[in-house]
Amino acid sequence: MGGKICHITTAHAANDDRIYIKECTSLSQEGYEVFLIAPETSMPLTDVPVNIKFIPKEYSRFLRLIRGQWHALKEALKLKASLYHFHDPELVFMGLVLKFMGEKVIYDVHEDLPRQILTKEWLPSWSRKIIASIAELVEWIGAKFFDGIITVTPLIQKRFPPHKTILIQNFPILGELASMEETENHANHSSSFAYIGGITATRGIIEMVKALEYIENFQVNLTLAGNFSSENLYEEIKSYKGWEKVQYEGFVSRDKIAKILGEAKAGLVVLHPIRNYIDAYPVKLFEYMSTGIPVIASDFPLWRQIIEDAQCGLLVNPLCPKEIAEAMKWILEHPNEAEKMGQNGLKAVQNTYNWENESKKLLGLYQKLLQKKI
Repeated sequence: MGGKICHITTAHAANDDRIYIKECTSLSQEGYEVFLIAPETSMPLTDVPVNIKFIPKEYSRFLRLIRGQWHALKEALKLKASLYHFHDPELVFMGLVLKFMGEKVIYDVHEDLPRQILTKEWLPSWSRKIIASIAELVEWIGAKFFDGIITVTPLIQKRFPPHKTILIQNFPILGELASMEETENHANHSSSFAYIGGITATRGIIEMVKALEYIENFQVNLTLAGNFSSENLYEEIKSYKGWEKVQYEGFVSRDKIAKILGEAKAGLVVLHPIRNYIDAYPVKLFEYMSTGIPVIASDFPLWRQIIEDAQCGLLVNPLCPKEIAEAMKWILEHPNEAEKMGQNGLKAVQNTYNWENESKKLLGLYQKLLQKKI
């Protein structure tokens, strides 16, 4: 196989789970010489056979769009790679420059940007539809020129040319977050529930903490692993009575995530019913399933189909703390049924929802695009 390839991001961390740990690692293991251009970071990087090229980290969206893109393009051109694979919509212009220079280019679409813009509170409400329409037009134009488009959900896939677009979902790596011993001893887990990921109001932090106030007859706690979106939100949540039952870990390593989930009774993914969440596959849902614990999840049609088919958890109204609390109490009161749910989820991941299956599609795309160049 072989060949030099270059992944590029200005918005994601160098150790991003999808880019660095999954895609770059899979390609490296297949024999490609892999380079990743990403913002400077003090975060530790796992031992992955990937060459990192750091660029200055920009803290302003505008500077990231202009100066960050320029730094990324300069580093990319130095590499003279066989293929360039970028991960941020703000890099579409850079991708077009590379394409017009005769390079092979893949655009990896992680999120439904136009729909996401409609929910951005930092944008004036009158401007959101205009900016969303511009973003969709820019992506549509870029897609006409790029050699390949990768999307993470079927809904996003529908927005791009079918003959060059493939769906590669962000499912977990088998065995990454749990040993066989951990997945088979759910009954011995502490009375702890877990939430892993960015902590925001729309991801349900208020409802999760308030739910703890309704649980009185159990010694229970909620372990949070991730960063709060703002200091104001952090201070607000700390003022709630339920905070007494919260163990806040902040941003943690993948090993620490594995330990937290290995001790949890269930994983919470109670995102609010906004468009960008309703039609998305939350990676945390599948990571919880991969560790053999049941899930408590928002009752969205897409998620309901997954959870009911696998019989791996409980569905709740994410805006109702009392309903979330009732689901948590059910897990504690029915340990045998909860353990069965966890094992069902694990089997679903082993059979279907895993990165090993998805990586084959990635490797197939690379082989198709590079067969004439390598």
